[in-house]
Amino acid sequence: MKKLTMTAAALLLVCMMLMTACSNQNKTANETENTSASSETTAPMATRDTAGQSYDPYAEENRYDIPDSMFEKRDGVDYGTLQKDVTYYSTVAGDNKQVNVLLPAGYDESKSYPVTYVYHGFGGDHNAHLDTDSYLMLLYGNMLHDGLTVPQILVGMDMYTDKLADKESKSEEELRFIYDKAIEETAVDLMPFIEKTYAVKTGRENTAIAGMSEGGAKSLCTGFQWLDKFGYIGAFAPDTGVIPTEYYKGTFWNTPVFEKFPQPTAENMPYYLYMTVGSEDPWNIDCTLYYRDQLNDMGVKSQTDYVDGFGHDEAFWRQCFYNFLHKIF
Repeated sequence: MKKLTMTAAALLLVCMMLMTACSNQNKTANETENTSASSETTAPMATRDTAGQSYDPYAEENRYDIPDSMFEKRDGVDYGTLQKDVTYYSTVAGDNKQVNVLLPAGYDESKSYPVTYVYHGFGGDHNAHLDTDSYLMLLYGNMLHDGLTVPQILVGMDMYTDKLADKESKSEEELRFIYDKAIEETAVDLMPFIEKTYAVKTGRENTAIAGMSEGGAKSLCTGFQWLDKFGYIGAFAPDTGVIPTEYYKGTFWNTPVFEKFPQPTAENMPYYLYMTVGSEDPWNIDCTLYYRDQLNDMGVKSQTDYVDGFGHDEAFWRQCFYNFLHKIF
């Protein structure tokens, strides 16, 4: 009887120990779950899926809550090499032109890289967005470091395509039509120069163009004029003047480059066409949404965002470039 009692006591002790262990395990699991939930105060930025061609840029919603830290310089990040005021001869301008060229961290001439060409807004030049420690240079470096984009060459262009010595004397109307010449010049003069000078992957699958405001309009014009050369097109709050619209009608702003968008074929349909405009934009809401509707009617897919709270300024361009750089190539 005594032996049986001791055995029962031992069994009771073992059961109590097992219950305590289970209780502690459940507590630890619950604490871990609560800690994870509380640490995610904002949605995490997903790393870019680079598994071949399985990535569909249209399947992922664009973000407009990118924190300021993505546009700031960090310790320990290689921001690549910026070559400023690179000069080449433009046959369309009949004069020399300049570009800023950003080579990615780890640039290796024995390899080759896709290229993104960047247009500025009205009155800017090749320094407007891509310059030493500019927001676009820092954004791209941080994104590449974080695995949010792919290694590529960025080219900051100057849309002024005429005799450089006469630039300061030009009126806004004259500038508008001088900028139109960049549509031809980019493909005829600049792209061959970049491809000859740097380790570039050629072909539309490796070539993107983006811009904001007047540069957004010219990105649409250049991309659709040269569908065989550009596979990725970004137009951030693009101006009027791409196709006929009712907006600013009768002004030089609305003198259209095309009577209608050139119709892509199955072979040269853009891999990704991104247009976006802020709800506080004072000029280009209507024309951006009109471009979207016209392209929809043509069967041309786009990801066009109408974003609450943003205006026509750098705070918006920052968000746009994050989305574009994350989606291309």
